[in-house]
Amino acid sequence: MNELADASLLALRLIGGADPELARIVGLSLRVSGSAALLAFLLGLPLAALLTIGRFRARGVALVLANAALGLPPVVVGLFCYLLLSRSGPLGPLGWLFRPEGMVMAQTILALPIVVALSHRILAPLWEEVRDPLRVDGAGPLLCGVELARMARPALATVFLAAFGRAIAEVGAILVVGGNIRGETRTMTTAIALETQKGDLPLALALGGILLLICLGVSAATLVLERRR
Repeated sequence: MNELADASLLALRLIGGADPELARIVGLSLRVSGSAALLAFLLGLPLAALLTIGRFRARGVALVLANAALGLPPVVVGLFCYLLLSRSGPLGPLGWLFRPEGMVMAQTILALPIVVALSHRILAPLWEEVRDPLRVDGAGPLLCGVELARMARPALATVFLAAFGRAIAEVGAILVVGGNIRGETRTMTTAIALETQKGDLPLALALGGILLLICLGVSAATLVLERRR
């Protein structure tokens, strides 16, 4: 118990003293997860709009797959990205393995189903309300999708936050693809796992506290947007 208390005090000193290693890890985590959430949102929102507005044979299957992919195991996604980015893989020439770019790719794949599934659940009932008026006005599929996204902006903001929360709390995929290299690919989650194994509780606690605050902030922002909506 005393060791935990001492470690907590040291963790607070690390946070208060703006330890360079701590700042570097937090900064990389925010950049990687923020980029992944943005990419997943930019890719997933048009797909969700297509599944909402479009009527094609494989639509039902696509919806089932999008919802089933919400439970993708992170380590499997990491292995998949590793095979793609390895020297013998099709994306090997990019040189993204054990680089932040590869970590962004893995987190984007994990966050994409969240964006598609949640966005479709938001857009589908809205489409039922405005479908006939938009069609009467002669709006095409692209314009319909843009109008739906405009009308659902507050709700879609919560989707982005959900994707960011999923990305920043992930450890398995980025550990496989990034390698947890100090100063290069070490994020908050991978550093917490490593420092805990090493017995360096102060840094692990400091990172854990920061990660918890970020996740709580994302949850609070989501709740505020939901209430405003």
